[in-house]
Amino acid sequence: MPKAIWNGTVIAESDDTVVVEGNHYFPRAALRDDVVRESGTHTVCPWKGEASYYTLEHDGTRSADAVWYYPDPKPEASMVRDRVAFWKDVQVVG
Repeated sequence: MPKAIWNGTVIAESDDTVVVEGNHYFPRAALRDDVVRESGTHTVCPWKGEASYYTLEHDGTRSADAVWYYPDPKPEASMVRDRVAFWKDVQVVG
């Protein structure tokens, strides 16, 4: 089962991930709410739409914009709706 691990802590785990462009997109419900804070960062992907980000915070450690999601993806990217993906110092294993 795929897991997202940050700072030695499992922050998401699910056997229902979708792989898009080499990234595992986990159901949003699989992400621990106690480690994420809404970020003001937004970027645009030409085919998925506008991405929003979360910053990770836990035990005094912080990783800005390490989680991204598409609140309203374009129709051709509907498979990432209600899902999150990770980068920076988050490892996805499994």
